Amino acid sequence: MFKPIAQTTSHLLMVRPANFRFNEETAENNAFQTDDGSMSNAELREAAKVEFDAFVEKLRAVGIDVTVAEDTALPVKPDAVFPNNWVTFHQDGTVVTYPMFATARRLERRADILEKIQDRFRVERKIQLEEYETIDQYLEGTGSMIIDRPNKLVYACLSPRTTLDLLQRFCKLMNYEAVPFHATDQDGIEIYHTNVMMALGETFVVICFDTVVNATEKALLQQKFTQTNKEVIEISHHQMMNFAGNMLQVKNKKGETYLVMSEQAYKSLEAQQISKILRHTNILYSPIPTIETYGGGSARCMLAEIFLPEKG
Repeated sequence: MFKPIAQTTSHLLMVRPANFRFNEETAENNAFQTDDGSMSNAELREAAKVEFDAFVEKLRAVGIDVTVAEDTALPVKPDAVFPNNWVTFHQDGTVVTYPMFATARRLERRADILEKIQDRFRVERKIQLEEYETIDQYLEGTGSMIIDRPNKLVYACLSPRTTLDLLQRFCKLMNYEAVPFHATDQDGIEIYHTNVMMALGETFVVICFDTVVNATEKALLQQKFTQTNKEVIEISHHQMMNFAGNMLQVKNKKGETYLVMSEQAYKSLEAQQISKILRHTNILYSPIPTIETYGGGSARCMLAEIFLPEKG
């Protein structure tokens, strides 16, 4: 029986961090990362685990299926809590692994995690793009790409972590249309990942349009949102810096949808924005301040969606 292409899933992969800390290498082009030196590495490790566990509990409490993989103690992987950058799982049974900008993050790609997923879900095809690291081309999963699955579109702001050639190669392999654009923060610095300035739901898009300075690119984005019937919910630069663009819509086993975000992101939203979102979906938020501050990523970065067909 034909199954329509879904934009949301009730299955998520999350990686429980073993050695979370500030990563100097990723801070090179992640303006969201800060280290005020107020916490030791041991304190950071423990705080990240507490935040992670509470987040998983909240997701499971509303009926969202979370597969938790434990990070290994060695080799040390400070950003293991963000698995969405190195792997994507697709409804046609495809698994794609990605080239990562930071050498320290390449260690996060783990065959044992993929085997764990394969125990329960069907994999028909594997695409490995990590060889592009040798020629300094990068595409960091659903950090780099916002995928509109039913409409076969991939939105991506180009940056040191998102190479146009590789984006186009991915789209050719997966039969998607690329919608590349440029986005910068208030200081004129390129936005490192698309998923910090934009989140796409089934019927809406949350976006910081102020980051898209090219009028032609902005018009194209607006055109695509209109064509695909997405209500545009705009956020400001300030809200983006509070991770209000780093959200993911998921569903539970009953098919009820939730826009998942951090507590910081939720608190940055205005009442009018919240009411717009609630017209489309429920909201779920959890406090993850340590992970956000020192890791430079938020709720969406912690969630790798599993669209693979289940076995059995």
